[in-house]
Amino acid sequence: MNILEACQSPLLFAPWFKKRDTYEAWFAFLAALFGLPLTDEQLALYKHHTGRDEAPTEANNEAWLVTGRRGGKSFIMALVAVFLTCFFEYRQYLAPGERATVLVLAADRRQARVIIRYIKAMLTRIPSLKLMIERETADAFDLTNSVTIEVGTASFRSTRGYTYAAVLADEIAFWRTDDAAEPDYAILDAIRPGMATIPNAMLICASSPYARRGALWDAYKRHWGKAGTPLVWKATTREMNPTVRQSVVDAALERDHSAASAEWLAEWRSDIEAFVTREVVEACVTVNVTERPRADGVGYFAFVDPSGGSNDSMTLAIGHKEGRRVVLDAYRERKPPFSPEAVVVDFVATLKSYGISSVRGDRYAGEWPREQFRKLGITYQLAEKSRSDLYRDLLPALNSQTIDLLDVDKLVNQIVGLERRVARGGKESIDHSPGGHDDIANAVAGVADMLLQQSPAPVAYSVSYHRGSESSQYSRPAGGGDPYGALDAMLAEAARPFQR
Repeated sequence: MNILEACQSPLLFAPWFKKRDTYEAWFAFLAALFGLPLTDEQLALYKHHTGRDEAPTEANNEAWLVTGRRGGKSFIMALVAVFLTCFFEYRQYLAPGERATVLVLAADRRQARVIIRYIKAMLTRIPSLKLMIERETADAFDLTNSVTIEVGTASFRSTRGYTYAAVLADEIAFWRTDDAAEPDYAILDAIRPGMATIPNAMLICASSPYARRGALWDAYKRHWGKAGTPLVWKATTREMNPTVRQSVVDAALERDHSAASAEWLAEWRSDIEAFVTREVVEACVTVNVTERPRADGVGYFAFVDPSGGSNDSMTLAIGHKEGRRVVLDAYRERKPPFSPEAVVVDFVATLKSYGISSVRGDRYAGEWPREQFRKLGITYQLAEKSRSDLYRDLLPALNSQTIDLLDVDKLVNQIVGLERRVARGGKESIDHSPGGHDDIANAVAGVADMLLQQSPAPVAYSVSYHRGSESSQYSRPAGGGDPYGALDAMLAEAARPFQR
């Protein structure tokens, strides 16, 4: 039985397709995915959504689905996962005791819950499939055919070590993690070796589009409209789900045309670009240095990014200046949940260990941060610049390599993950991507801005001129003024006796 026949069977998936005419585009996609014969109507849909002229002649081991929101991606992901789990035989490829995994990866736990509910309904409400359930957990089902269907969140660390019969990656354009600057590529690289031992293993990646970068954009750019594998299917929300009202789409387009074009019309956003490349940031990193101890005679500055302890991390960055170069010495991060008062105590201890009596931060939570730091003897100064402005002013330092960063992957990934956006009216902003984080990056950008505004560190000079038996010397202790301008003055003073 193929997947389309299973969708028509009243004993299997037919109850989920009561309004079959609203699923015609999905049936065409499934037929193309599994290499099934296409009707004339399905062939027309296939040509329109793939940009190809010839119908597929075999199943695809890899497919990329670019569609608008509410088009039905999550449900189709669940349907394909259940079908591949229950209707295919993988034991011939498994060692004794080994299990094949059909993995559905979601951008976050909320999205994963949506998919697992669909999967659970299909497995438990279809009597013949319910008999196959061997064990059920909160996010996985072990079946009697040595296959496990499992739902997880995007992480290249947790996806290693499996034998995959199929991987279905949902909303891949919005995978954001701090352990990789490009989590989509990193996760796919971790997954592909696990698919190598099962010949008909299938990879399906689906998402509404976002910026013109990442694995989804790369697959679309290289394979849409071209014959062969992988299959790339692009469609608007209403093309895949005509039950969505056109008035909803029109209202969204009127509010924000760029965002709505991506969300509903499956068009790539041209108003979003990467802030800085990984190569530029890594060139500013001192390898194997994760913290620098306090040095005598050095003036340190600090910036804090406060948090209430529920959603975002609270971070602190400390640095100093060497000539015209900004040096990051230490950072601290406390992930939620935490007690803000307790974190302030810890941060203050770190500040005092570097001889710092004042810290700068944003206006988060009004008077609360200032009061908490003041109680412990630290002055809290309000930052004048927004985080977007801090990032904008950090970029020249990164490009010129006049900032020395610590060797911390999360910091590098957060800076690389920043996005430059252009809003209506041409106003530009820089911020983390949807679902991303920039708490450490913000603190580092804040302390870098403080140091970039400082004059170069004062230096002591001693200048001597000699000609025959005559000599002249001029010395100046460290402190005050512009040391580079002072050096010019000292050179002139030392040379005065020899001027003709």
